[in-house]
Formats: sequence, C-alpha cells, structure tokens
Amino acid sequence: MQFEDLLASISPETYERLVLAVETGRWPDGVALTEMQKEHTVQLVMAYQATYCPSEEPFRIGADGLLVTRSKREMRDSLQESRQTIATFPLSADES
Repeated sequence: MQFEDLLASISPETYERLVLAVETGRWPDGVALTEMQKEHTVQLVMAYQATYCPSEEPFRIGADGLLVTRSKREMRDSLQESRQTIATFPLSADES
C-alpha cells in the first residue's frame, strides 16, 4: 500500500482517534503508544491534516509536506481585518 492510499483510507473518525492518541500518548483503550507508534502516528496526523484539513493557522504543514509559516505582519494584518467588537460595557454604573 502506498502512503497516499493509506491517507485516503483514513476516515474522519479514525483521524480523530489518531489525534487523541497523539495528544494523550495512549490509544483509546488506554494502552500507551510505543516511541515508534508515536513517531508514525504524528507523521500520519500531520500528513492527513496537510491533505484533508486546510487551515489558516500561522504554522502548519502544507499540502506539499513543507512547513508553512506566516510573517508577523501577515498575522497582524489578518487580525486587523477580522477585528470586531464582541461586547461593550459602561465604565461606571452612571453610564447607561
């Protein structure tokens, strides 16, 4: 089986289980991952994310397998564009 075929065969549910295993260091049944399993699972999760979970995170793995980073200016500009007022409150009880 080729690596691309393996990625294509992973269901979203399986992907979530792999992510949980990477985050906790354990399989869903509680058995700890070996060092080799951790290494392979992290690689598989990163490859799946790059292929099937496009993201605008500042640091991520691109579809070509390379690390994608955004500059500080790009991140600041994107925050300025999306800045919205969530809530405002009066500073004193007198103001209403």
